[in-house]
Order: sequence, then C-alpha cells, then structure tokens
Amino acid sequence: MAQREQWGSRAGFVLAAVGSAIGLGNIWRFPYMAYENGGGAFLIPYIFALLTAGIPFMILEFGMGQKYRGSAPKVFRALGEKWEWLGWMQVIVALVISIYYVAVIGWTINYTGFALNQSWGADPKAFFFGDYLGLSDSPLSLGSVRWPILAACTLAWGITWLAITSGVRKGIERACKILIPLLFILVLVLIARVVNLPGAMTGLNYLFHPDFSKLADFTVWADAYGQIFFSLSIGFSIMLAYSSYLPEDSDINNNAAMTVFINCGFSLLAGIMIFSVLGNMAHATGQDVSDVAGAGVGLAFITIPAAINTMPAPAFVGTLFFLCLTMAGVSSHISIVEAVSSSFIDKFGISRKRTATLVCGFGFLMTVIFTTGGGLLILDIVDHFVNNLCILGLALAEILLMSYIVGLDEMNAHVNAVSDFRVGTTWRLCLKLVTVAVLGYTFVMNIITDLGTPYGGYAQPDLALLGWSLLPVAFVLGLALSRREAAYGFARQN
Repeated sequence: MAQREQWGSRAGFVLAAVGSAIGLGNIWRFPYMAYENGGGAFLIPYIFALLTAGIPFMILEFGMGQKYRGSAPKVFRALGEKWEWLGWMQVIVALVISIYYVAVIGWTINYTGFALNQSWGADPKAFFFGDYLGLSDSPLSLGSVRWPILAACTLAWGITWLAITSGVRKGIERACKILIPLLFILVLVLIARVVNLPGAMTGLNYLFHPDFSKLADFTVWADAYGQIFFSLSIGFSIMLAYSSYLPEDSDINNNAAMTVFINCGFSLLAGIMIFSVLGNMAHATGQDVSDVAGAGVGLAFITIPAAINTMPAPAFVGTLFFLCLTMAGVSSHISIVEAVSSSFIDKFGISRKRTATLVCGFGFLMTVIFTTGGGLLILDIVDHFVNNLCILGLALAEILLMSYIVGLDEMNAHVNAVSDFRVGTTWRLCLKLVTVAVLGYTFVMNIITDLGTPYGGYAQPDLALLGWSLLPVAFVLGLALSRREAAYGFARQN
C-alpha cells in the first residue's frame, strides 16, 4: 500500500487547520454573539469553553486522526468495525455543508466585484433579495438560476478542486500558507482603516462593555460553548482527516492549542472590525448601534454594504471586507471537501484526482439548486438543522463513544507520548463531564425548541423535507457505506 501523504511542515498543518476553523461564522456570528451575551463579560464563558471543551476536543481529534492514520470512517472502524457508520455520517454531513457553503462563497465573490462601485445602490436590502437573489416566496418555488451566482460558485468549486487534486502538501498546504496569512493581513489593514472612523469607538464600547449580570444566565454559557464548537470544525470529520497526514512524532497537544487560540484570536479581530463599521454607520445615520447590529447573511450582505455607503473610500473598505469573507470561506471549503474525498480514497482506493473530480462534480451539480430564487430559503433551513441537529448530534455521539465505550486512557497515553506538555485527569474529566453535559443539553434543547416552534415560520412539510430528514438520511447512507466492501479493505489496514 502506498505511503500516506504528509504535511510538509508543522506551520503548514497548523495554517491548514486554522484555515478550516476560520470561516464565515468567525466574522458574522461571533461579534453578534458577544454583543448579545454580555459584551466583554462574554469573553469569560468563551475562554472557559475554549479551555474546557475546545482544546480538549481538538486534542482528542488530532490524536485520533494521527494515531489511526485515516479519514473519519477509517478512524471509527479502527475503534471497532461496528462504529464505521458514525464516520460516514460525519462525512455525509460534511458533503451537505460543502454544497450549500459554496453558495455563500459565490455571493462573497460577486460582492467583492460589487464593492468596487457600490453596485448594491442606496437600498442594499432590496438589491440583495430582489435584484441579486431574485428571492422566491417559498423554499420549493425555485424560480430561475441566477447566472452571476452560478458563475461565482463554479469558480469556488474550481479552486477547491485544484487544491484537493494537487495533494496535501502541494495543494492544500500551499493554498493555506497563502490564504491564511493574507487573510490576517487584510483584516488588520481593514481594522487600521475602520477603527479611526467617526463613531468606531462607540461601536467597540457596545461590543466590549461588560455586562457581568449576564454571567448568571445559563444560556450565555451554552452560547459560548456553542460558538466554540461551531467555529472549530470539530465533530464532523475534518480535523480527523487533516491530522491523519501528520508525521508520527508531531506534537499533538501544542498543535491543538495553537489552532484553537489562533482561531479565537481571529474571532476577536473580526469583532473589532465589524463593530467599528457598525459604530461608524450608527454615527452617520443618527441611529443607535443596537439598531444596526446583527448577524449572519443580513449583516454581511445588507448591513455592511449600507455601512460602506456612508464611508469615505467605500471601494477600498468594501473590496477588502468581501475579499476577507471569500478567503475565509474558500479555506474552510477546501477542508470540508478534503474530509469527504479522503474518506472515499481510504475506503475504495480510488485515485485522489478521480475522487476529487467526482466529489466536486457532484457537489457542483447540487449547488445549482442554491443559485436559484429559492436558494437562500433552502440554505437557511438546511444550515439551521445542520448546525443545531447534525453537527451537535454527531459531536455528542463521538464524545460519548470515546469517553464511555472506547475509553480515553489509550488516547491520553498516545497524545502525551508525542507532546511537549502533558494532559491527564483534568483533560479526561473535561471531555467526559463538561463537554458531554454541554453538548447533550444544547442538542436536546435545540430539538425541543424546533419541535415547539417551526423554525423561521416555514411550512412543516418544507422543514421535514429539508431539515428533519438530514440526520436519518445520513444514518441510512452511513450504514450503507460502512457495509460496502472496500477495494483493499479497512480491515486489512488495521
């Protein structure tokens, strides 16, 4: 059997892992989460969650991938043949994410061009929903394909295909060595520009002003843990795949801690950037910062363009902002597709180029749905259920399996054998008690909430088809794929 490919350097691996973890959520989700949950005070539960769940879980996944030298299905099969389906479920969810995530990257690519002359005009909201998306009135009312979006998505899939087919060292590592440092530089340049704008400090005061009374609210702590899990790419096959390319003597614990801290540092920078812009917008329009603050798609494609309209040198700020979003999206997309591709390479022995072509080709065809008039509505439902049900559910299943069925002692010994600093009882307790409790609570509460109130006011049949069905379908496909005979057998490799 051919030798498994490896990262060319420690820096290359960490940048690739950071590139996967840093995504659109760091820029458009974290700042609002912090603002809503006590501002500066939110950093206390956030750092606590980082130390008690983020780093321990990252150490666990880096250790599993490096020890068993494989993608998620191969790792879980190595733990016991009957667990391979869980790895495939994670891969199916990753594939779904890759299909709709690229649509948002397509929007950011288009908006990078729009920013040059503020093509969104005086009413960014009407432009985004009407002129640009041609939004329909229901998810299954697709309407026509929006060609600029399809063209941008084609470009995004092409970049991902090129990175995956070029291999781990020459493709993914090289791409991330360029994308991630450039992303940080652009964000710092953007911060230097916007932090000096009139009203910027008012915006930052809104973000960082501590409201310590919020710390007594359990949901704030749950939100902090939720943000850590959403932003680190753990629990859905990516970090298992990436760490499988580590040399056998790699420092697992240090690499995990570095990846988590760099990712969270970027979130703070994004918060400074976003709230400086919102403060300036509030100043220019005579509104309160609380009136313009928001998160998600609306923040990126409506609020920020409206803010850019009020700025001096809008083309500079706008182009840089959407370029940052594009690079954060592309680096994450590459990691998601690699997690999927490596699983089929490991299982069936197909060449990297052929696998990447099949995965990217299938993904591209499915993405076309998200470039239609109903695309945003479908994306909204799928993304909600993927984040609140699938990722949390699979991360919970993984941590329960490792903590209470397989046991953490062997993995503890493995990561300590190759690391500068050691982890022990505290690490195991954080995973077995803190992580299990928080993930379990959040997962159950999400289900209860969604059963009680239909998400987004959508019709129940639409939610059933596009949302609730995701986990059962992933389970059935996971079982089917785990029972398929491998070309050169997982069993013979382990």
